[in-house]
Amino acid sequence: MTSRRKRYITQFLKWRYKHISNKTFLHLLAVGVGLLAGLASVTLKNLTHFISSLLERGIIFSENQLYFVLPVIGLFLVFLYVKFVVKRPLEHAVSSILFALSKRKGIIPRSKIYIPLITAPLTVGFGGSVGLLGPAVASGAAISSNLGRWFHMDTKTRILLIACASAGAIASIFQSPIAAIIFAVEVFSLDLTLVSLTPLLLASVSGIITSYFFMGNEVLFNFNISQDFQIKDTLFYIVLGVGTAFASIYFTRMYFGILKLFEPFKSPKYRLLVGGIAIGVMLYFIPPLYGEGLGFINQLLNGDHIAAIGTTPFDAFMDNIWVVIAVMFGITIFKAVAMTTTFAAGGAGGIFIPTMVMGSALGNVVAKIINHSGLGFQVNESNFTLIGMAGLISGVLHAPLTAIFLIAEITGGYQLFVPLMITAAISYIIKKNAIDHTIYTRELARTGALLTHNKDQAVLTFMDLDEVIEQNFMTVAPDMSLGDMLHTKVAKSNRNLFPVVDEARKLVGIVLLDDIREYMFNNELYDQMTVSQFMNRAPELIFYNEDSMQQVMDKFQDSGAWNLPVIKGGKYHGFVSKSKLLTAYRRKLINFTR
Repeated sequence: MTSRRKRYITQFLKWRYKHISNKTFLHLLAVGVGLLAGLASVTLKNLTHFISSLLERGIIFSENQLYFVLPVIGLFLVFLYVKFVVKRPLEHAVSSILFALSKRKGIIPRSKIYIPLITAPLTVGFGGSVGLLGPAVASGAAISSNLGRWFHMDTKTRILLIACASAGAIASIFQSPIAAIIFAVEVFSLDLTLVSLTPLLLASVSGIITSYFFMGNEVLFNFNISQDFQIKDTLFYIVLGVGTAFASIYFTRMYFGILKLFEPFKSPKYRLLVGGIAIGVMLYFIPPLYGEGLGFINQLLNGDHIAAIGTTPFDAFMDNIWVVIAVMFGITIFKAVAMTTTFAAGGAGGIFIPTMVMGSALGNVVAKIINHSGLGFQVNESNFTLIGMAGLISGVLHAPLTAIFLIAEITGGYQLFVPLMITAAISYIIKKNAIDHTIYTRELARTGALLTHNKDQAVLTFMDLDEVIEQNFMTVAPDMSLGDMLHTKVAKSNRNLFPVVDEARKLVGIVLLDDIREYMFNNELYDQMTVSQFMNRAPELIFYNEDSMQQVMDKFQDSGAWNLPVIKGGKYHGFVSKSKLLTAYRRKLINFTR
């Protein structure tokens, strides 16, 4: 930031402190964040559509042959941009935001404002089977984080602004302001209070206004419910809930399984080549896997499964409904594969819309099986298509309320509210019991960097080990005599604990004053005894960058110790005292809950 810009911001802040209250300024920032996040979403959509249209006009899609080539080209362009411009690996959009909230005090680099706006359209526009919602949220979050820093907002306010950005982005893309607010609460574990609700509402409304301003009345899904909920269909919605739950489990395990499968390819070039070819093959046989897949959903909702499936090698058999069902089920299976392969090959995007595509296909499959089972049952296929999306969103993202309100708002009414609740609740319960964490949160939970609605765990997540490490302890060597220790260490220290380290700074034990009290006034033992004779092992060790704050707390509780040594890179680094840890915890708790 230039000195002139700093001066302008300083002058503005002085004026703001005099004339605008913190509450009013937060509301103004929420409106601005919502507008900018909405603008980022619109930019993403338009850039992606421009690339797709350019390819369709400039290149004739002859018998799907170029589906094989385009993903490789798109991934190669992303690879070049990342290698020569970004110069660091791409991060998963929502996971990186969650990490910034818990461990970086809501600070996100400025570069993440524009990186998703370039990498995601290149990936999706050239056929990568991922979505644009994650990159839109990531760009909006980076905008809000940096606005918060420029205007000297505290950590808690920055986190709220990031949640506002996500609400603005989602409201802009789906034109569903209520679902946008609920997404921020469910996914970012935000406490929904009157303090946070108003900024979220303002951001959500400003995001949707941005969408209307640039896109007009254009909506993602142009659909009106033709048949309300029928009580006789309740059992079928329960079956759909169970089906979407197992599909959610499959989706999550396939995601991590494919990423692990690509780990042996150390070079990004090999991952790009293998992944690009794999995506191209899948697109050749199943064209709806191309890009986000929103057109596929719309055609299913309109009851035209032939147009949704498109031209495939199976066209000669499409008169058979069971072939149609098999192809639709293949879309359900391979959407997760194509999406994860796109990520593994170096592409950028989100998982939200691919989840909806997979859910819509599964819901349609279930409805078709019911209608053609020969048992005389008839259900509305469009309704099952919609509710299948809700089931997958609920299970994959652990966001049942987001799923319910999103589909309700998309359809412009609440006629399907009961089946939405049935399916979303069943999917969430089964998936949550089978896999405790989502694609977004698994790695964060493993490292103790995940925010949750549990206030105790959330406070521990916000805490930083560096804040409680003390390093004013005098070290002693194991071969040091008792006399030397008393004269050169004990006499000059105000601590009653002395770490014992060897020449390589590795901790070999600790000495408490209580351990030497019976010897320290016996001059005859000064030259006879060495530190190694009365040192003890540490009751527990804290490993820097490995142990989460929850694990640190557990070690204090299990050991009963008042001080525990910290090991960093295999060497002694300092001590953490229980009193300082609890003081820091209390301070964080006060800041977190006020």
